[in-house]
Amino acid sequence: MLEVRHLTRRFGDLLAVDDVSFSVPAGKMIGFVGGNGAGKTTTMRMIMGLLSPHGGEVLWDGAPISTQIRSDIGYMPEERGLYPKQAVLDQLVYLGELKGSTKQAATAEATALLERFGLGERTKDKLEKLSLGNQQRVQIAASVMSNPVALILDEPFSGLDPKGIDEMAGLLADEAARGVPVLFSSHQLDLIDRLCDGLVILAGGKVVAQGTKDELESRGPLRHRLVVDGDLTWLRGLPGIEVDSIDGGTALLRLQQPGLERQILSTALERGNVIEFAQVRPTLSEIYREVAA
Repeated sequence: MLEVRHLTRRFGDLLAVDDVSFSVPAGKMIGFVGGNGAGKTTTMRMIMGLLSPHGGEVLWDGAPISTQIRSDIGYMPEERGLYPKQAVLDQLVYLGELKGSTKQAATAEATALLERFGLGERTKDKLEKLSLGNQQRVQIAASVMSNPVALILDEPFSGLDPKGIDEMAGLLADEAARGVPVLFSSHQLDLIDRLCDGLVILAGGKVVAQGTKDELESRGPLRHRLVVDGDLTWLRGLPGIEVDSIDGGTALLRLQQPGLERQILSTALERGNVIEFAQVRPTLSEIYREVAA
C-alpha cells in the first residue's frame, strides 16, 4: 500500500500542499481530483521524490518509501518526458532495461504493449511522427514497462480519443487486478466515476473530501425523483418537503423528515399514474462542486 501522511510543500509564500494525507491500497484505483493549482502535481512529485516535502512523509507498506521502491513505480509526469526523435520501440526497450529487464524481455513487452494500443506497425517511427494521441499511448506504455509495483499517473487520459480511453481503462484495470495500487489525476469526473474505487478531492492544497464513491455520495443530501403523467405543483403545498425543481411531470425533492415517502407516493397515485419514484444520490460532479467551491 502507498500512503502519504501530512505532506506539506511551500513555494516561497505559497502553501501549495497543506497537510495532505491519503492512501492507495493494493489493487485499488484512486482518482485524484482538483482544479488547476489545487496541488495534485506537486503531491505526485513529492511521492516520486522529485520534490522534497517541507513536512510529512511517504510510506510504502507502512515504512518510509525507499529509492528502490520509487524506481519500481510507473510514473507519468504532467510534462511528458519521452524522446521525440527516437524510435518508439527503441526507447521503450531502453526504459525497460533501465528498470532491470533484459533487452529480449523488454523488446517482447514493449512490442506487445504497442500492439495492444494499435501501434504495432509504428514501432520504428520516431515519436514526433505520431499524432498527439498516439504519443500519449506510447507514454502510457512507458509507465507500465517492467511490471511496476505502483502507478502514479498525472492526467493519463489527456488527449486520448474514446477508443484510447477504453484501451487505457482496460490497461489500468489489468494492473489493478494484479494488485498494483493506482493513483491517477483527471478532470474527467465521468472517468473517475466509471473506473475508481475511491476518490481524493483537493482544493487550495488541502484534502477537502475523500472516500469511496458510496461514502462520498452518502454525505450529500438525499433527494427523490418523482415522475408522473400530470402536474406536480401540488408538491409545493405539502409540509416537510423541500422542492428543488419541478419540470412538468418531473420533480426533485428533499424530505425534511423520515417516513414521508409513503405519503407522497399515496397522494401521487390518487392524482394519476406514477411513472417513477426513487432515491437520487448526488453525482460526483455535484459532490466536487460542493466541496471544492
